[in-house]
Amino acid sequence: MNGTLFERWMAEGSISIPNMLLKTYKQIGLSDNECMLFIQLHVFIESGNYFPTPDELSERMSASSNDVSSMLRSLIGRGVLGMDQYEDKEKGVYFEAYTLQPLWNRLLQSLKEEEQLQKEVHKENQEQNVFVLFEKEFGRPLSPMELETLKIWMDEDQQSPQLILSALKESVLSGKLNFRYIDRILFEWKKNGIKSPEAAKMYGEKFRVRQLQRSGQQDQPRKDSGLKRPAYNWLES
Repeated sequence: MNGTLFERWMAEGSISIPNMLLKTYKQIGLSDNECMLFIQLHVFIESGNYFPTPDELSERMSASSNDVSSMLRSLIGRGVLGMDQYEDKEKGVYFEAYTLQPLWNRLLQSLKEEEQLQKEVHKENQEQNVFVLFEKEFGRPLSPMELETLKIWMDEDQQSPQLILSALKESVLSGKLNFRYIDRILFEWKKNGIKSPEAAKMYGEKFRVRQLQRSGQQDQPRKDSGLKRPAYNWLES
């Protein structure tokens, strides 16, 4: 008996319900009943019935046929459910069918918006970290003018928070901790197409090597690896 029931169960098959639908149906404006209606439509379509009647849908739900009809009209009117027309070439007739593509598109859009929101939150956290680290290095709260300068670097000049912090580090190493100096560093990097901290580090090292060569220090033996590297004067570039 149990074997027969199991065979019947397996014969009914299974269907995949997108997790995004269950996670975000409320966010895209669907009620519990409307979500269940979409699930039932999905089941019918996957089984080959592309245009189930309200009565057929109602039999599987705790909603009357009239309620189902009302929900279907509402979903179509809101652009979440679509209607297509297909041709049965063997019979030479056309028939209507529901399509869930508008729903899938809406879910994809919701996913894109979620990712964009996460990016914005991440960017906001990075920017906040810039303010905190600047105040830490300067040892005081930043002035309104300095705060505005930071915003201009990020918003208008489109400098990344990581690159701004690299310029801050460069100014600290050079012993010239001021906004004018940092601004000059960022200007030089932007002029030379420097967009990452790694590229900025390589760019700075090249100048330091040239500075060593000009001063003749490249011929001196390096006895103490702990000596500070010579700093490039960005204001004189």
